[in-house]
Amino acid sequence: MTRSLKKGPYVDERLIKKVLDKKPGDRSVIKTWIRAAVISPEMVGFTFGVYNGKIFISVTPTEEMVGHRLGEFSPTRKFTRHGGKMQKEMETAAKQKEADASKAAKASDTTKKK
Repeated sequence: MTRSLKKGPYVDERLIKKVLDKKPGDRSVIKTWIRAAVISPEMVGFTFGVYNGKIFISVTPTEEMVGHRLGEFSPTRKFTRHGGKMQKEMETAAKQKEADASKAAKASDTTKKK
């Protein structure tokens, strides 16, 4: 559910103050726990450390990100992979293909050296 247009976007005052106190081009990370804050044009170019519940994930807002929330770019769940028999077969085939490619590359290197 979106926020009322009358109220405007939610941007924490302390976060904006931290951004305005920094000099443009300053590469230090601004750590924040405020995942609900909307990215404003003043934030573009600065690096934020957005907390995901375990670690701080670096987010550098661009112009395309304006209007989105900081938490959208700091996932809270880690995707490992889909399981199942079919997935295992695909992974073993990919590993075999990679091994064959490395063998072919080694073979071509030895023929070039001679």
